[in-house]
Amino acid sequence: MDLVNHLEGRLLFAVPKKGRLNQAALNLLEGADIQFRRENRLDIALVKNLPIALIFLPAADIPTFVGQGRVDLGITGWDQVKEHDASVHGIHVDGNEVASGCDMVMDLGFGACKLQVQVPEKGKYVNGQDLVGKTIGTSFVHLAAEYFARLEAASDNDKNPKYWKGQLRTKIVELSGSVEAACALGVADGIVDLVESGETMRAAGLKAIDTVVQSTAVLVKSRSPSNAELVELIASRIRGVITAQQYVLCQYNIERSRLSEASRITPGKRAPTITTLDEDGWVAVSSMVEKKKLALVMDDLSRVGASDILVLDIHNTR
Repeated sequence: MDLVNHLEGRLLFAVPKKGRLNQAALNLLEGADIQFRRENRLDIALVKNLPIALIFLPAADIPTFVGQGRVDLGITGWDQVKEHDASVHGIHVDGNEVASGCDMVMDLGFGACKLQVQVPEKGKYVNGQDLVGKTIGTSFVHLAAEYFARLEAASDNDKNPKYWKGQLRTKIVELSGSVEAACALGVADGIVDLVESGETMRAAGLKAIDTVVQSTAVLVKSRSPSNAELVELIASRIRGVITAQQYVLCQYNIERSRLSEASRITPGKRAPTITTLDEDGWVAVSSMVEKKKLALVMDDLSRVGASDILVLDIHNTR
């Protein structure tokens, strides 16, 4: 099948083709009932139950494609959006420039990491200012340049960073991979690279001395989407999946005289649902509770006299 000829009229949704965000993004699509079959070695997949085509791209490229309006939606890291969105320029359609750049729709809550300034563990550098005028290795050249421009401006008492005038004293060396080896090989004095668990950093004999950007996976959209209504539908579905992943439904019975105490423990997203039981002075309560707080909530409910406490999984919500 010639997939390219089947893209007309479909909303284009970019998904990380590999790497740390890939599987979590695919799980999110499954939860949102976006049904597709990806043929082996193909980077385009047609969605069966919605007029959408999934485009599998490197996460680093997705902000550029979304920012230029080449695709309508994308899942990528906030670090990649900050790095690439600033350099995106609008495209022209029928002689008119389309608004460029990405808008963040929502934080997806997975893929947490930090873009950090790192130096040799036993070296002489203790903060970012110590690296001003030195050589920095990174694949995040724009964010690294902005970071050191601010440091240089602070040291020069200059409110207008000289980076924007092309006069950055710190040398930024672009590296596409194995950035953590740059210091050991003498390529750089320090690096700016992503840190998740920190194991790779420590194995390379490095330590973090500052954080440039804190990042998680995000859903971004073009400022000129081809189908704004469908974008909102997808966003609504994904938002429901994320809420369902974070909450459970807690149900219990309690004497009405102690309802105010229990309601403070389980306030719900908006308010708890209260139902009168066929027993004088008793009510049934249903409330959404954050999964990470569940054990403490159940302990507190028992303490105030709640009984028949049940916890139910939520598969989706709106």
